[in-house]
Amino acid sequence: MTDVFELRWAAVDSLRLLFRRRRTIIRQSVQVARGKFDGQRSAGSLPAAASEHHEGAKPDGGVWHGRGCRSTVRPARPTRRLKGEICVTSGDIANRALAAVAAACVPGAKAVDLCNIGDAYINEAVSKIYNQKKEGKKLGVAFPTCVSVNNCVGHYSPLTSEDKVVLEDGDMVKIDLGVHVDGYVAVVAHTVLVGEQDVSGRKGDVLMAAWTAGEVAQRMLKDGATNNDISQAIAKVAESYQCSPVEGVLSHQMKKHVIDANKKIINKITPEQQVPKATITKNDVFAIDVVMSTGEGKPKQLEDRTTVFKRNVEVRTYSLKMKASRAFFSEVNQRFPTMPFTLRAGNEREWRMGVTECVKHDLFIEYPVLYEKKEEFVAQYKFTALLLPSNKTARITSGPAPTATSEHSVQDAELVELLAQSTEDKKKAKK
Repeated sequence: MTDVFELRWAAVDSLRLLFRRRRTIIRQSVQVARGKFDGQRSAGSLPAAASEHHEGAKPDGGVWHGRGCRSTVRPARPTRRLKGEICVTSGDIANRALAAVAAACVPGAKAVDLCNIGDAYINEAVSKIYNQKKEGKKLGVAFPTCVSVNNCVGHYSPLTSEDKVVLEDGDMVKIDLGVHVDGYVAVVAHTVLVGEQDVSGRKGDVLMAAWTAGEVAQRMLKDGATNNDISQAIAKVAESYQCSPVEGVLSHQMKKHVIDANKKIINKITPEQQVPKATITKNDVFAIDVVMSTGEGKPKQLEDRTTVFKRNVEVRTYSLKMKASRAFFSEVNQRFPTMPFTLRAGNEREWRMGVTECVKHDLFIEYPVLYEKKEEFVAQYKFTALLLPSNKTARITSGPAPTATSEHSVQDAELVELLAQSTEDKKKAKK
């Protein structure tokens, strides 16, 4: 009997030793994956014990599981640096798409054709990065191209069968679009003048007001700043140029697969329109959207059909009655689960029928086409800003500065001092 117990205790000791060795192997493998063994991720950097039990494994930053397993690897999460690089890639595509649409803004061009140029450019560019079917990545248009002219504030992305806007010489055109690569979003908006090189008068005032307010916002995007401080600075710039910030416009924090996260900066604070106070922190990503008007800045929805929508993720399901509604909802859920889209992205007739019931039951959020008074001009500049760990702000999307002149300028001493600060990277400048 004693021999039997001795054999059992010997077996228990062997199991304890086996599990201890197993934990040691896993711990060492994790350290290798995190780069703690001289930052190397090659088979030669594995501890001897780990290499012995993982022959043929391909260390790629994953985590090995257990002794004698068949090289099962858990992919590592993207680092902040990798996320930033993906955002920059999205931003580069957005900038090039913006340039393509701006180049096509000539007298006689139709708004719907310009929208199609932007969306087609984005889809073609992202297709060269990943194979969506093989790699399962979601990428493409994060915000459909909108072309809003003169007093149109935004979101004009018409159906092919309903577009009536043809550009004329001197038109003020606002181009708005967005790109995402694997859910990392970059958006941009820019105002161009058709056929005009030098702009002055009220057009010049509103262009300079919007551009300067964007420059101020970029410099204020620092760790510890508050959203209300930025909104108040935008109001001061608008007053300097005798213009008005457009009500209802929001600059959003962005996250992976989320184009409008929790933190918001409102373009104009009013008693009726306010947002909760928020503090800017390092590693935030923001879409700074500045829209100025020569009028009162109180846009209204007219007769144009709303064609831009986004899935309302807070409302999960609803028992839709119409077949067209169910087909529309199913297709959009698959193609645009979180990003805004235009009805032109599908069968216009079928999607136009299907969206009605879905909106009625709050399954989708609308982006209505809004207008200022007819004789007024509206300018918009939007850019994507990354708040780096160094507390610097990287502006990854933008168009060129406007070639406009105004008889007005910023006089506030604090804003003048702020605008004098350089946004260029000193290291790059030295090179």
